[in-house]
Amino acid sequence: MMKTDGLQPEAQARLLIDEKLTLAGWKVQTWPAANLGAGLGVAIREYPTDSGPADYILFVNRKAVGVIEAKKDDSILSQVEDQTLRYASSKIKFQNNTQPLSFLFEATSQVIQFTDLRDPAPRSREIFHFFKPETLQEWIKQESSLRHNLKNNMPELPKATLRDCQINAINGLEKSLAASHPRSLIHMATGAGKTFTAINAVYRLLNHGGAKRILFLVDTRNLGKQALQEFHAFKPQGKQTFFHENHIVQRLTSSTIDSAAEVCICTIQRMYSILSGKPMDESAEDISLHEIKQNQQQAKLVKYNPAVPIETFDFIIVDECHRSIYNLWKQVLDYFDAFIIGLTATPDKRTFGFFNENIVAEYSYEDSVLDGVNVGYDVYEIETEIGNKGAELKAKEWLDHRDKLTRKKRWAQAEEDNRYTSKDLDRSVVNVSQIRQVIKAMKKAVETEIYPDRKEVPKTLIFAKTDSHADDIIQIVREVYGQGNEFCKKVTYSAKDPDGILNDFRNDFNPRIAVTVDMIATGTDVKPLEILLFMRDVRSKGYYEQMKGRGVRSLSYEDLHNVSKSATSAKDRFVLIDAVGVEKSLKTESRPLERSPNLSLKDLLQGVAMGHRDDDTIQSLANRLTRLSKQLDKRGLNELEKLTGKPLPQVARDLLTALDPDAINQRALANVKAAGITRNEESLTDSERQSAKEQLIDQACQTFDNPATREGIESARRQREQLIDHINLDTVTYSGYSSQAADNAAKVIQSFKDFIEQHKDDIQALSFFYQQPYQRRGLTFTMLEELHQALSKPPLLLTTEKLWSAYERLNQNSQQAAGKNKGKKVSSQRHLTDIISLIRFALGLDSELKPFSEQVDAKFKQWIFRHNAQRSTAFTEQQTQWLRLIKDHIASNCAIERDDFDYSPFSDHGGLQKAWGLFAVSNPNSNGQNNELDSLLAEMNQELIA
Repeated sequence: MMKTDGLQPEAQARLLIDEKLTLAGWKVQTWPAANLGAGLGVAIREYPTDSGPADYILFVNRKAVGVIEAKKDDSILSQVEDQTLRYASSKIKFQNNTQPLSFLFEATSQVIQFTDLRDPAPRSREIFHFFKPETLQEWIKQESSLRHNLKNNMPELPKATLRDCQINAINGLEKSLAASHPRSLIHMATGAGKTFTAINAVYRLLNHGGAKRILFLVDTRNLGKQALQEFHAFKPQGKQTFFHENHIVQRLTSSTIDSAAEVCICTIQRMYSILSGKPMDESAEDISLHEIKQNQQQAKLVKYNPAVPIETFDFIIVDECHRSIYNLWKQVLDYFDAFIIGLTATPDKRTFGFFNENIVAEYSYEDSVLDGVNVGYDVYEIETEIGNKGAELKAKEWLDHRDKLTRKKRWAQAEEDNRYTSKDLDRSVVNVSQIRQVIKAMKKAVETEIYPDRKEVPKTLIFAKTDSHADDIIQIVREVYGQGNEFCKKVTYSAKDPDGILNDFRNDFNPRIAVTVDMIATGTDVKPLEILLFMRDVRSKGYYEQMKGRGVRSLSYEDLHNVSKSATSAKDRFVLIDAVGVEKSLKTESRPLERSPNLSLKDLLQGVAMGHRDDDTIQSLANRLTRLSKQLDKRGLNELEKLTGKPLPQVARDLLTALDPDAINQRALANVKAAGITRNEESLTDSERQSAKEQLIDQACQTFDNPATREGIESARRQREQLIDHINLDTVTYSGYSSQAADNAAKVIQSFKDFIEQHKDDIQALSFFYQQPYQRRGLTFTMLEELHQALSKPPLLLTTEKLWSAYERLNQNSQQAAGKNKGKKVSSQRHLTDIISLIRFALGLDSELKPFSEQVDAKFKQWIFRHNAQRSTAFTEQQTQWLRLIKDHIASNCAIERDDFDYSPFSDHGGLQKAWGLFAVSNPNSNGQNNELDSLLAEMNQELIA
């Protein structure tokens, strides 16, 4: 950095501007000592124009292309834009310029503002640094600017393979870009195809919008891999080749950006590392930013990197942008001169604020369910005694003490009474019975109430609190279900081959149950999921919505059947089993405070001891020690106090006090008073405050000078113990669907009744139920199919299964309210003809809802009993067998005709010819017929359906 002491403010600014120009590759010279041959880009100070000397004229390949107006730091740059334009429009000495120079800059030592006169409506924007000469050379050669292309060159969007919500998102985005809005937010529900939408937009921006390179920014390695797969699988409409066959797509796994890459997929953690120059812990890419705590105030660590200039990307698409646009990570987005496009299913107020409230598309979860893109969900609650109230362990009880990290156990007596609450469960205390009771209750609920007809366990995801908690859950799940290792597995970043396990969970029969902490919490698709069990609470509203989003994906019957063989229909819902009150707990809009993930506690301690004591480091260390003090037991805290000389929370407070402006002012005042100087807070100098701050930091950090103290703190972090409570046995106090599930069921039933009333005259199958029974003889299976199709279309999405489940849900709730026992296994398999029972029950024609096949069975018994009583001879055993086959066919197909005898099961028993012979009569009837089969078919069609 150049020395600027003693210079006038504007001269100081110019020296720092010179430095920035040099970093960007410009040769900085002063008129008249100019040498345009010194390099591709030359910036000449005080260059003469017919409006007077310009602060800087920029030359590229000996041709004047731009102007810089330099101002002192307290200048308002928007007020000097006219001055810059005047120089740019002037006659440049020794240059044959007939048009204004294209590139206009206003700059102080801290801020740079840029205007491109090639744009349709030139508008200034703040940029992080100056552009490289090569960039301006490339821009000058172009026929039109990027913003001109976005406004005038985008063709109509092909819509054949796109959903309406995706069409609206792309059109909204392109309209926003045409208006040069720098930030655009696409709010689309999980499962609506945000990435697919983004890739369509990327294709159009590269091929029609003039984009050179686009950054696709994610916050975990796993999401980066998924994005790469989707880019490789994308085939543009009307094209025979895949996207990656015509455009180079790079997923960054190092700091080198391929110069030929048109799409770069990168985690924001890696890009931050590249721009800040900080080495990156590779494991940082495995952790979602939802799981990382970060200081609100961060040192400005991102700095100009000539290898990755600010113009590297024209667009930045930020996936799951609600997680990565704040605090530390925001610096990455501020660095590049690029349009920023945000993708999220769960924005909050800060997200809207960051994107200047420019929401170009909004497609909510509720919209997606109405459109059939996603499925709805029900909430099933499980409560246990200890899960709600905790328990107590008495002193002198012999207990397992388990190391959280190694899981090594030691058998020892409890030193004191330990009253633990539900918040302590699976953190300082593990109650094995509590976990077991929850798993047992889930197993029973799924088998008897939620999916009673499934022969295999539906694909289930369990959210655990920690890796150690996940291990406990896995062992108990395998035990309760009586299954082996393949049945239940952990899918976390610490697991061996997490991607392979996740792929098996998604596509194969096993594992049936997966346990995760955060790897599948956000952004990871597992469409066959039908059960989510929450065994951890979540206080962030956005994060909770993301976690629920793992279950919302719709799935066809064929695809669901591939992994769950006993599924009888497409996925039409998922069930959230709440074992910790996550549905009821207070949620906040904001994210947790964040921290830099790059340094371990050991490195922080070592750095402070060696003198690395910037604000970020001090605050990060204080936060880590505060968390550690809450996680240690009394014995651990006492051991550390012997090393540090004071309680660990006080050590952390001293660090924070050293950064507190009030404490710094008080120390500075004390220092100047001791020196015999009289001052107040307002008259303190910066150097006096800085000296006081350094004193406070030095005092707070003395504790860490001793290597034994540093090792003791790190050892305490590694060797935290949990008590294993085998003494207090838990019991389930409640299990059942939530009131929300009953409310949803009531809404479904009401929409069904409204549909019947609205369409009783125009849907043929419905009209039969408003007429006399004998007129129902014309009701056919085709009519029922048409009715079912009308009901199952958006926005109703009322399948027979969904309607039946809704009625059962209300019935279960009424039984619970009446105190009746539940737990009986009730079949949930439905046939299309069950819609007849549903309509009759909705209209009040039947007092009890029974499957159509049961109603047909009952009517058949009455009919055949009456027939046998009226005939001179009862039906033979063989005739009765055939009549039962006919009855079963009517139960499944609503009616029977002669042609049906050509198919199984009738053809297996001899077909129509056999039936004709069985029901022949010796005396022809009045119409001369000597066979009663046709009359029996007509009678059964009428009697069994009426």
